[in-house]
Amino acid sequence: MGSGPPSFFGGVTYTPPDAIFELTKTYNADPDIRKVNLGQGTYKDENGNPWILPAVQAAKEKIKEANHEYLPILGLGSFRTLATELVFGKASSAVQERRVASCQALSGTGALHVAGKMLYKALGRKTTVYITKPSWSNHRQVFESVGFPVQEFVYSSDSTNGVDMSSFLKTLKDAAPKSILVLHASAHNPTGWDPTPEQWKAIGVVVKERQLFPLFDAAYLGMTSGDYDKDAFAIRYFVEELSLEVGVCLSFAKSMGLYGERVGLCAFVSQTSTATEAVESALAQLIRVEISNPPAFGARIVAAVLADEEIRAEWARNLVTMSSRIAEMRWQLYEGLNQLGTPGDWKRITEQKGMFCILGLTPDQVLHLQKEHHIYMAESSRVSIAGLNWSNVKYVADCIDTTIRG
Repeated sequence: MGSGPPSFFGGVTYTPPDAIFELTKTYNADPDIRKVNLGQGTYKDENGNPWILPAVQAAKEKIKEANHEYLPILGLGSFRTLATELVFGKASSAVQERRVASCQALSGTGALHVAGKMLYKALGRKTTVYITKPSWSNHRQVFESVGFPVQEFVYSSDSTNGVDMSSFLKTLKDAAPKSILVLHASAHNPTGWDPTPEQWKAIGVVVKERQLFPLFDAAYLGMTSGDYDKDAFAIRYFVEELSLEVGVCLSFAKSMGLYGERVGLCAFVSQTSTATEAVESALAQLIRVEISNPPAFGARIVAAVLADEEIRAEWARNLVTMSSRIAEMRWQLYEGLNQLGTPGDWKRITEQKGMFCILGLTPDQVLHLQKEHHIYMAESSRVSIAGLNWSNVKYVADCIDTTIRG
């Protein structure tokens, strides 16, 4: 093109692609038959293939004649009701007293963004958002995009087997009242270290004393232990035992394998039903200007699973299947490295929970595994355990051993 006026987009700088999605793109382009993707957190079956849950298959059959009309702005009513009862418990005082405001959201990320917008409206731009270090890579940019300042605190480190409670509690005690604390409800991403129930109670006490606002990222409920109620312990304890106002960002991507359907719930527990009504009206306004109303298909699937007693029982079995296979793959990787005598402390692989763990490899070792052995993982050596199966776990252990030994 010839010369002309300056571009309207001249001030836009290039943004590097998302590291995890770029890793998957590189993996997909790799023709080597040995390749293994340990980067993206999606569950695969024992043969390394995507798994459509039997419960989801049954639900899809049940809703196959559904229409394609718009949903209400806040989302499918039955989905919102059933998902709220699922995460807080049907007998929850917050549910019974109508103190939960909710809206359907675009999976966990969309729920976090809506929650951020809601809290920005409620608390203002000077409110600090605290996230763990390390944390899910999207947490910082979601809340910074809303306009919040974001601070990290040490959650776990290579020298800490488990949650660094000293750092955690110090951060809470030093935080200004009304600060927002982003908590991983279960299966901390990326470390796999979760607080024990006793540690959650200690965290909750300080959160209440300091008047902080807990926002739970609940992406892996049910996937951690195979028991949804058990995995929701922290949320329910904060709401029922501590009587705290909380936010919950719920996703069904992992727990029902609905990755591409983007099914989530953004929920806020308030002290009164009057406050809840106001919050829900604000959520409706946020959804209206952002997506007008949410997609229907995935929400109908979730509602069908949760509403039907037989399908819901099947889903409970599916959660056990997924969590058990992930736990078995953790053990197999540990056993493989242990039998090889691979230098390092690998016991934490079996002690951590959920889809992910951090192996403690250097960036150079991660790059070597990718270039020489076609094993793809995040630069931090975060590994998606769900990417392992019976056919590749020994290969992965052998390659890690070879790489570490140089």
